[in-house]
Amino acid sequence: MNQPLGIAIETLVAVLLMLTIGYCILLNKRLTRLKADEHSLKAVIAELITATEIAERAIGGLKHAVRDVNENLGSQLAAATQMSGQLHKQLGEAEIVVRRLSRIAGAARPVTHAEPDEAAAVKPTPAKAVAAAVEAFSERRRLHDVVAAA
Repeated sequence: MNQPLGIAIETLVAVLLMLTIGYCILLNKRLTRLKADEHSLKAVIAELITATEIAERAIGGLKHAVRDVNENLGSQLAAATQMSGQLHKQLGEAEIVVRRLSRIAGAARPVTHAEPDEAAAVKPTPAKAVAAAVEAFSERRRLHDVVAAA
């Protein structure tokens, strides 16, 4: 009776060893796949790190460019504001000069005592006098600009 019981136990141990060997083979295959995935994952991580470094350098360059553009734009905006103020002041002064010239031109016109109907028909236009004054002023301004540029 000992012998069949011993064979049964030995057979059971052999079957369990076979199952263990099969399970070890299955685990070995899974570990091999996991190591292969680990290598590809390391490669992907390395590429990601490289791409991140490149992106960080590009962002740094963009920040520098934005800072330069902001400084340049700020100085140009300040210059434009100053120029606008100067132009506004010069326009006011030009308006005063045009008014003076139109008064001078009006005062220089000879006074004619014509009939009311004739006066309406031959009435001199102040627009012509103002236009002549503006032309003289612009010619003077052009000459001033040419002298200033030289």
